[in-house]
Amino acid sequence: MALPVKDQLRYWGVAAAVFVLLLWALGDVLLPFVIGGAIAYFLDPIADRLENLGLSRMAATGIITIVGVLGFVLMILMVVPALITQLIDLVEVLPSLFKELRGFIEQRFPSLLDRESSSHQALVSIGETLQSKTGDLLQSVVASLGSAINVAVLLVIAPVVAVYLLMDWDRMIARIGELLPRDHAPTIKRLAGEIDDVLASFVRGMGTVCLILGTYYAVALMIVGLQFGLIVGFIAGLVTFIPYLGALIGGTLAIGLALFQFWGDWVHIGLVAGIFALGQVTEGNFLTPKLVGSSVGLHPVWLLLALSVFGALFGFVGMLVAVPVAAALGVVARFLTSLYLESPLYTGLEGLKQEDE
Repeated sequence: MALPVKDQLRYWGVAAAVFVLLLWALGDVLLPFVIGGAIAYFLDPIADRLENLGLSRMAATGIITIVGVLGFVLMILMVVPALITQLIDLVEVLPSLFKELRGFIEQRFPSLLDRESSSHQALVSIGETLQSKTGDLLQSVVASLGSAINVAVLLVIAPVVAVYLLMDWDRMIARIGELLPRDHAPTIKRLAGEIDDVLASFVRGMGTVCLILGTYYAVALMIVGLQFGLIVGFIAGLVTFIPYLGALIGGTLAIGLALFQFWGDWVHIGLVAGIFALGQVTEGNFLTPKLVGSSVGLHPVWLLLALSVFGALFGFVGMLVAVPVAAALGVVARFLTSLYLESPLYTGLEGLKQEDE
């Protein structure tokens, strides 16, 4: 005999509350396991394809692990040193950039330097606010340096977790399917399949889009001759998964640097702006429709809300789980909406009469 709906809601509510409490209390501890699970989820289709070619699951996992390690080592040897070098150069050149900015303001907007003007007073107040926050910033930097050991542990544990989960992924999914409540197993499996489709389309697709656009921005900006083009391209590609934000942040940063470096050379400034305009057009018209699809169901506002809420509640781990949770909530919301449209609460008395007829 099935449990009454009231009791089922109580049990599922308690399970959800326990999950939220564990996520809040053990966020930092769970981080390498969340990342390892995400990596295994991304790589599972590749392992399945290798199995279809005749390899065992262990052999497929071994090949993926070797390729991943080699790719990581190549990235460390080739890309990371350039990123660090450009970052150090950017920090060293900031004082001269500020001097050039002051000279530019003196020539173009002298009223900003007039002590009696409201604009000057506004800039002073902003400077005082930033100065008052310097202490908090330094404390955050010290805390970040203190977590270097945690980062090292993360780099060790997350790949190990990913390898073990990837090897046993199909068995785990099958076992979870066996443990589902029998009355609701078909519905849960159908919803889980829809959630997987959304995540596969969005996360895997947007990951590919981020990689393509980040590489394009970095290479194109370095070809144009923009200083720190590699860092700007890396940042722009990293945040591209939030629609329009990557082009906005990367474009603003790149054009700002181009104005200082190429002031008066409007051709180079226009080229930098054109790079991001072309990237935005390519993303919106070709990359995203082809790699992500138009039926993902994750609205940009809904995604931003999920990232903000989960980031504020659970920190970095919350931001990692925000996308899958947002996808799951979207699928469940559409499912509940379909039930509502079929219920007497929506159809009213006419719907009941039609059913009786």
